[in-house]
Amino acid sequence: MCSSDLGGEQQKSTAGGFMDVVFGSGVLGVILWAALFLDGAMAIYFIVDCMVLIRPQKLMPQGLINNVQGAVAEGDVMKAIKACETEPSPMSNVLAAAFQHVEDGYDVIQEAVNAAADLEIERITQRLTWISVCSNLAPSLGLLGTVQGMIMCFATLSSGSPDVGELAGNISQALWTTAGGLVVSIPSITAFYSLRNNANRLILRMTAVTMELLNGLRNVEVVGDEAQA
Repeated sequence: MCSSDLGGEQQKSTAGGFMDVVFGSGVLGVILWAALFLDGAMAIYFIVDCMVLIRPQKLMPQGLINNVQGAVAEGDVMKAIKACETEPSPMSNVLAAAFQHVEDGYDVIQEAVNAAADLEIERITQRLTWISVCSNLAPSLGLLGTVQGMIMCFATLSSGSPDVGELAGNISQALWTTAGGLVVSIPSITAFYSLRNNANRLILRMTAVTMELLNGLRNVEVVGDEAQA
């Protein structure tokens, strides 16, 4: 009975100690913790956003591939362009850029594909960069909190007869902010590199599938509006 009461008191003191660190570290400390929590929330948001974006069905929908493949087999470029407009995606943007230069020769088509693919890569990279920003910002905020805690420690020691409780609170401030920054940074860095590698793999696959689809334009007679009329 006594041991259970002791355990409950320890849990309460731990929780209370953390809240005391957050709200007892002054205005700057509260701002630092608010920024750290906001940074963690933004990291979660961008990770989820990129996980939804960087998927095969988002970058290169199978329905788009099937429709464009059928249109290219028929030599109907207008039908292929309409298929790209119907299913907007990074791959449809690349294909649409290629079909706009279908009368300029295969070399021009390849250049258009490369330029459009680079643009889509840049768009995806910009989304991923925000995860990297959050992962780099968190340790900096933690370090700033650590510096603040150490400054408060030395300010307490300079009084000549320091309060042990106050000194321990200042040290807790330094350690908690460091731990908070690492808790946000480590998962964010892991997610960033994992998502970046997945994005690179899917983009390479998308480019290969795109060129495979456009290879059908080499030996087909393109059907335009005048031919269909």
